[in-house]
Formats: sequence, structure tokens, C-alpha cells
Amino acid sequence: MIYSEAIQFLYGLRLFGAKFGLENTFKLAALAGNPQDRIRFIHVAGTNGKGSTCAMLESIYRAAGLRVGLFTSPHLVSFRERIQVNRQLIPEAEVVRLVEELQPLLKQFSADHHPTFFEVVTVLALNFFAEQKCDLVIWETGLGGRLDATNIVTPLASIITNIQFDHQQWLGDTLEKIAAEKAGIIKPGVLVITTADEPEALAVIEKIARKQNAPLIKVEQTSRLFGAGETPALPLPGNHQKLNAALAFATVETLQSEIPVSAAAVRTGLETVSWPGRLQLITHDSGQNILLDGAHNVAGAKALLSALEKNSPAARQTLILGVLQDKDWPHICETLAPTASRIFTVPVASERTADARELAAACRAANPAAEIAACDSLCMALDQAVNDRFVVVTGSLYLVGEALELLGLSPATGGERALNEWSASPQPLPATG
Repeated sequence: MIYSEAIQFLYGLRLFGAKFGLENTFKLAALAGNPQDRIRFIHVAGTNGKGSTCAMLESIYRAAGLRVGLFTSPHLVSFRERIQVNRQLIPEAEVVRLVEELQPLLKQFSADHHPTFFEVVTVLALNFFAEQKCDLVIWETGLGGRLDATNIVTPLASIITNIQFDHQQWLGDTLEKIAAEKAGIIKPGVLVITTADEPEALAVIEKIARKQNAPLIKVEQTSRLFGAGETPALPLPGNHQKLNAALAFATVETLQSEIPVSAAAVRTGLETVSWPGRLQLITHDSGQNILLDGAHNVAGAKALLSALEKNSPAARQTLILGVLQDKDWPHICETLAPTASRIFTVPVASERTADARELAAACRAANPAAEIAACDSLCMALDQAVNDRFVVVTGSLYLVGEALELLGLSPATGGERALNEWSASPQPLPATG
């Protein structure tokens, strides 16, 4: 088997959709020797900010001299982004070997109960991190938490970034229901740290933490968490990243007895953190600025809007917008369209893309004064905006990944972005017991 064949095998697992539940993952992990039992984890769930918080935690612990695994999704360009050790992508040869090792184990499942793509990748990652003898793994949930494949681990701490509306067709149509799914990662007696502040969501987290006898820390502001004048200079812009940093800081502080980290390592980690595609500014030799941000839900769009208003309040930028159909794209358009003088709507390279013409109509309703056009592709939109000084590409991390390829900032592997595709019955997850 070569790498492209391993990727094709993983791609074929999409046929099994996204089944929510832990039985398959527990069974596959057991067949693989339960690698999760040899690893320490910090488990991260939430609606927005999961990836950034994971990146900050990884950077801090790596600065402290630990060997740190990082498991995140989706990937922007390469599948290998999902599994990293000390921010080095898993080598292609290791992907091939681990896929080959798992294939015989998968034959022990019936077709009706075959592990999904994400379940297989979860166990593949566990095998790799255990083999690499990681001191700690920063472990991001895929969707929800309670029935997410990542939830077979018992971590040192459970982190919940925030609770907002997203994936309602699977997680539920109220913040309480969504919070119950995210808080499903809370384990008996295991510390919980959250920045969730919506009262109805926080009440659910508090209830589940009490039931699990899990200590709960609420991170409500950033100022008190760093000494006066000592706040690290974050390379990730946006006020929301300061709160993510406070969450990471609180986690590290609370786990000091188990994993000591110096103040210098915390500062170094936060000041050198890298997380592409989140308010990532690219400046061309021509002077053109392109801002890439994967704002894929209303809360993300509002965070982007806040950053734009703070950093360029008088600017009337060009907006290139592509959103998935199963997102709340009307409200995303309503939030972002008024910021732009020119708007190009585009399809996302996904089976689930919203129609660019429908996006254009929604943007036109929100900003009748703007010049608005629906384009057939992101490439066409970037060509149309080539002479514009400030361009924002947003609406989906899938779109940001495509932009990184088109702009020559990441190796073009197009086919691997398709691994982000998945499907599931659009209905809420099974109720809690």
C-alpha cells in the first residue's frame, strides 16, 4: 500500500456515514490493545474555539519540554494535519502502516456495524500517540461529545469552550440540548473547565458536573488570569482568542500538580502559538491583504465582525463568502454582508455547499448598496478581487483550506480535503439515559 491508497481506503469509509455511539470505538480500540490506557489527555469540546484552545494548550506544554500529541478536525488541506506530535504532521509512511494494521481488525465487524471514518481515524491516532510515547495528548472532539468517538478516553481535565447554535440537526435545537451533548465528555471526578456563559447552557454543565462529582471551574474573564501588564502578546487576533487563552491558562494552572509548567513556558507557548485559517492575514507583494477565517456559524461570524470593526472600522472590504447548506447561512450573510462594498459568493468544494446564488440574494437583502456577484468558484472570485486592497475569505473552514491551496500557502492535495465530508441522519442524537 502507498499513501494515496491509504487515503483512498479512508475515503471509502465515508460509505458508513457518521454513526453516533461509543460501542464501535471501544471495540476497535480493545482489538488494537487499548492504546488510550497508555496516554494522558486533555479533552476539549465546545462550539467555537476548540481548535484554537487545543493549539494554545499544545504550544504551552511543548514549550515546557513535553512531547505533545494534537488531535483535531477538520483538516484544512492535508489529512495528516489531524494527527500531530510536537506540531509535526504524522508522516505519510506512518499513515500507511497504521491503516494496514487496522484493516484486519475491521474484518471483525459486520457490515451493519462497521466503524466509520472518524471512529477508525480516532483509533489510528491513539495507536500513533501511544507508539510515539507522548507525554500528553490534546484531544479535540469531532461532533458533540457524549457519543463522539473521542469520548472513550478518561482525561486529566475536560474543557468546554462555549455553547452556541451549530449542528442543531444532530445535537438538538436548544442550547440546553447542545450543552448536554458537549457536557457528555465530563467524567466522574475529573476536573471541568469552561468559558460557557449562556445561562441555560451553563446550568446544564453545572448539573452534569455535580452529578459526576466533577470539580467545575468557570473562566468568565481574561483580566484576572494574568498579572497586570503581563498578558502575553497573542499572535492570534480577536478578543475571542484572549478568552481562549485564558481558558488554556486556567487549565495549565489547575493541572500544575500533575504537570508542572513554568510561567516562562506559558508565555512562550501563548506568544508562539500557530493556528492557520483563523483570522489569518496574508499580505501579497502587491500590497493586497487577504484575511482567511473559518467563521462557519453565526457565533463565528459575529466574532469575525467584531475583529473587523476593531481593526479596520472605516474599511469597506471585499467579502468572498462560501457556506455549507446545513449551516445558518441566512444569518451569516446578514451578519457579514453589511461590512463589504463588494461581495462574491462562491460554492464550497463540498457536497453540502449552499448555492452561491442563494447566498448572493441573502447578501443583497442585507446590503443593497454593495456590488454583489455569484461566482462559479473560489478561484474565479479571487481573480475578480485581484486589485482589491482588503479581501476577506470566510464562511467555512473547507473554503479556507481551498484558499490556502490556491494562494500557494499549502501543498495542493485537493483530494484529501474531501475526507472532511461525512453524512448522518439529520436527527438529534439518542437521548441521555
